[in-house]
Amino acid sequence: MPGTSTTPRPRVVAVVVAYNRRELLVEALDALAAQDRAPDAVVVVDNASDDGSKDVAARHPVEATVVALDENTGGAGGFTIGIAHAIDVLGAELVWLMDDDTIPTPSALAALLQARDEYVGPVALLGSRVVWHDGRDHPMNTPRIRPGATPSELAAAHAAGSTPVRSSSFVSMLVDARAVRFHGLPVADYFIWNDDFEYSARLLRRGTGLAVHGSVVEHRTKTFGATDADPGERFYYEVRNKVWMLTRSSSLDPWERLLYGGATVRRWARTLRRSRRRHVLVRSGARGLRDGVLRSPRPNADVLRGATADRGPVERLDRARGRATA
Repeated sequence: MPGTSTTPRPRVVAVVVAYNRRELLVEALDALAAQDRAPDAVVVVDNASDDGSKDVAARHPVEATVVALDENTGGAGGFTIGIAHAIDVLGAELVWLMDDDTIPTPSALAALLQARDEYVGPVALLGSRVVWHDGRDHPMNTPRIRPGATPSELAAAHAAGSTPVRSSSFVSMLVDARAVRFHGLPVADYFIWNDDFEYSARLLRRGTGLAVHGSVVEHRTKTFGATDADPGERFYYEVRNKVWMLTRSSSLDPWERLLYGGATVRRWARTLRRSRRRHVLVRSGARGLRDGVLRSPRPNADVLRGATADRGPVERLDRARGRATA
């Protein structure tokens, strides 16, 4: 039964995506080594850093497997490669995802696993409570209660110390390998922004996701704020990827496309209104809108062709998704 000593111990592989934040990466790996329930293995995907991040990871006592890429694939490509390696090569049953600026508290993983054990029914993913370094809930990673959650669903999640959610963040997301095999990997062509939103929403369209109150991680961003802070040229990815998600992804129901589409337009308008460089946002946003409408995301293997010589794990899991959904 859930929560008893007879529950099998799942094989958990932590995946950390790193890019030019060597000091923070060391802190993240230190935090993984200090977990009350340690992960069974750690993978560090280095996105072609030039600050020695991959060497630091290779020497760290946590004994991580380092996957060093030849070019920067962004968070989307890094997590795609890391998840595939964790499941296909290292035999993960659960994959714990985080960036190199994510610092888990010692009980973070144990709390996720306890909630998974205590919840009655299968869980596709679980996310941690994300705080800034001063302890405030980080607005960039604060999930909302799943719209339309029934009283029984709310009660079941509450009994497991959790809240049911519709999406989650790569800043500490524990994903079931079975959900990955069925729904596939992230879309590597997103590069940055909306990749975790699209991926988690895809897994949770019909699956269960939980925000676990007792699992806490620090997201050590430079500033405290939400994603509608002035993004500059990166607004291109926000617009392109949101258009891709709304028009080409299987992550949303039709009514959700209308809901999130309207919310997206309002967020863009707010971002433009607050920006001190509106001409930059208009130019990059127009490019993103053009590419979002006229192009589609490329297959993961094509996106990652120049980054790694070993695309086998990615290709095998992408094929497994095709068989599962055929």
